[in-house]
Amino acid sequence: MAASLSRVTTLRHTALYERHIALGAKMVPFAGYEMPLAYPPGMTAEHHAVRGRCGVFDVSHMGEVMVTGPDAVAFVDFITSNDAGRLAVGQVQYSTILNENGTIVDDCLVYRLADRVMVVVNASNRDKDVEHMRRYVGSFDCAIEDISDQTALIAVQGPASGAVMRAMTPTSLDDVLYYHFTHAVVAGVHALVSRTGYTGEDGVELYFDAEHATTVWDALLAIDGAVPAGLGARDSLRLEAGLMLYGNDIDDNVTPIEASLAWTAKLDKPRFLGKDVLVAQKAQGAARKLVGFRIDERAVPRHGYSVLSDGQTVDCVRSGIMSPTLGYGIGTTYLPTAKAKAGETIEIDIRGRRVPATTVSLPFYRTSHPPKRKPS
Repeated sequence: MAASLSRVTTLRHTALYERHIALGAKMVPFAGYEMPLAYPPGMTAEHHAVRGRCGVFDVSHMGEVMVTGPDAVAFVDFITSNDAGRLAVGQVQYSTILNENGTIVDDCLVYRLADRVMVVVNASNRDKDVEHMRRYVGSFDCAIEDISDQTALIAVQGPASGAVMRAMTPTSLDDVLYYHFTHAVVAGVHALVSRTGYTGEDGVELYFDAEHATTVWDALLAIDGAVPAGLGARDSLRLEAGLMLYGNDIDDNVTPIEASLAWTAKLDKPRFLGKDVLVAQKAQGAARKLVGFRIDERAVPRHGYSVLSDGQTVDCVRSGIMSPTLGYGIGTTYLPTAKAKAGETIEIDIRGRRVPATTVSLPFYRTSHPPKRKPS
């Protein structure tokens, strides 16, 4: 989960802005914020640090919406495609927020707390998402509150993240399963600690009061092996792991079924926004599907480059990079469903040259240090 670059005249800053400047970060406009793209020596080094050790990301630009009241779960279940009603307290769920057309307003994480539900959304969509929620909340006995500005979010990712967190908190996190969370005191600060992330590696995401952001950040970076990482590495890591970027891979023109996220659309739920459209699309078959592809020669498939199948332009590169881990170009695109399977040959128009590519199953990369999914 992330946001797209935005052109704005006044940029917001997270509580860690001064820390990023002090570390020599290259700052860029991102979803209305000025955020670190990379720190010296650069994003490739940060990418490898996360794959091999531990990277620390400031992702406090993300949006958090708290839903409270007797119908909190029912409301979230209505506006999202996944089944929030099945969540146990302490569990997290990846989902999509839908509109009446069954297309994706945003992708999100849903947190089931004891007496409320937290929905974490992309920074670029925060205002749109809150407005969308308010449009439908009236028929439910619940209230929504945007708590983004008072919430800091730091991601600690990589195979050494467990060792880093053991130095940060007396609470044992070893038994916190993937897509589950707990509450702990981290560097003396009360935090929600979530076994989630956007890198494909084991790690946690820490939610806490923004006034304590520098305390937690400084404590993390004081630990040997933990390095700061910016948005550039976050993007290359998430694409290797086959994770979606809103505004590139998914948007409000595609449905979860088209975006190869059909597993998030629980059509057996009694009702949710866009259900009728998705039921019909599943019965009839989607005309297109999101797929991954790889390029074997030394070429970079950048976002927006034309994609051809059987000599005809069918879409563009949605996300594309030269993979730092794999050493070749990878990307995503939408293909006609008949061609949307692994092993198909397509072409990427790279500066007027048609470069052959092969469709592959997602993800492109799987970690050798996966997070624990089931009790041992």
